Amino acid sequence: MDIGRIFDALGDPTRRAIVDRLRQGPLSVSSLAGPLHITLTAVGQHLQLLEETGLVHTEKIGRIRTCRLEPTGFLALHQWVEDHRSTWERGLDRLGELLAEPDETPTHRRP
Repeated sequence: MDIGRIFDALGDPTRRAIVDRLRQGPLSVSSLAGPLHITLTAVGQHLQLLEETGLVHTEKIGRIRTCRLEPTGFLALHQWVEDHRSTWERGLDRLGELLAEPDETPTHRRP
């Protein structure tokens, strides 16, 4: 999974709004379009990118296309955050150790 594309997909406020709305459960494309005040075509374009990145899955049953969150992209995003978090935590732990060490330089006081 290309983490850069996932970040690009989530960088757009409309796509984030779609993801947020889908947190409550599956919705039709027309249900997504209404509150966003954009066309069905525009929602379809956003959904295509979200689907390509593994964040959303769409399925057409009859005349209705239903969308739901897909765990694949979120698992990749979670793994990326975890990998980077451990690196930052190690660095911050080492910084904390350095800051906790006694200062070996003499303190100069003014007379």
